[in-house]
Amino acid sequence: MKFIDEFRDADMAKAVLCQIHRQSKRHVRLMEFCGGHTVTIMKHGIRQLLPETIEMLSGPGCPVCVTANADLDKAIALARQPDVIITTFGDMLRVPGSRSSLQKTRADGADIRVVYSTIDALQIARENPAKAVIFIGIGFETTAPTIAASIMKAEEDGINNYYVLSLHKLCPPVIKALLDSGEVKLDGLICPGHVSTIIGSRPWEFAASDYGIACVVTGFEPLDVLQSVDMLVNQLEQGKPRVEIAYRRGVTTEGNLRAQELMNIVFEPSPASWRGMGSVPQSGLRLRKEYERFDAEQAFDIDPGPTLEHKGCICGDILRGVKTPPDCKLFRTSCTPEHPVGPCMVSSEGSCASYYHYGTV
Repeated sequence: MKFIDEFRDADMAKAVLCQIHRQSKRHVRLMEFCGGHTVTIMKHGIRQLLPETIEMLSGPGCPVCVTANADLDKAIALARQPDVIITTFGDMLRVPGSRSSLQKTRADGADIRVVYSTIDALQIARENPAKAVIFIGIGFETTAPTIAASIMKAEEDGINNYYVLSLHKLCPPVIKALLDSGEVKLDGLICPGHVSTIIGSRPWEFAASDYGIACVVTGFEPLDVLQSVDMLVNQLEQGKPRVEIAYRRGVTTEGNLRAQELMNIVFEPSPASWRGMGSVPQSGLRLRKEYERFDAEQAFDIDPGPTLEHKGCICGDILRGVKTPPDCKLFRTSCTPEHPVGPCMVSSEGSCASYYHYGTV
């Protein structure tokens, strides 16, 4: 198949669903890691179409959602410093920190600009040599290579007023942490397509070999997701968990070696704080010593104040898959996309936003 509409073909979807219903005999719990998969599942009613033997859970695969309040508070504290321009992707603006958000801080007079790429951030730095331009680096392995490239470009061009606050997250380590916690019993994992475009399918092999978890890397169209469920059920019914790729148009076993090289030149793994999970070893990226002059945490004194969590918000539990948005007392009442209390309602890929727009409660 070559075109998007082919991945939304109703007759093909019915055929795959019939096959899933035929072969699914025992109860299994599958988790889609990525928020993009959650949106597809909710928008197209896939949960309701699957047999009762298949339970679907949503995981922590939304980088906006998993950014901890303490890290958001750092970004806000940087924005309040004199002669600083903050550059960020737009989905970070409305995420509430302990006491404020970047959007509210901008309304108070801070210079915070939405950019579509690090190229835009570098250009702002060129045009404002008397200001420090800080890019808020969030995202998984998908966005890290472009941010690494921006740092290398800044060094090459002698741009000395460009900095990055690295809040990057690495996906396989947090899945290992979830499995080690034992909070949620999983049989299968729908692995993220965009992340795996960069890292390949091999980094997920530990889940199958060490934990007996069936894994399928897939894309984001309805037939992509249905195919991944079909493949997972087939693995589990055969008792042969392994890693398969259902997204061959984007993912290889090795991944994008050039993108990995860029990441490895500029960044090194480090502990990272995940909302609802605390510090997870080797799940973040910090700048290597050779590039630490571009590290905003090294260059500026940051005093974000004490971290506060929002009373009643259960985003952390939702991200771990132990609760769903309707379990939250704030859902659809005091927490809505217009007035979000937690980040899972802010991001378009957040579980709460997906349930709000497409779910039934």
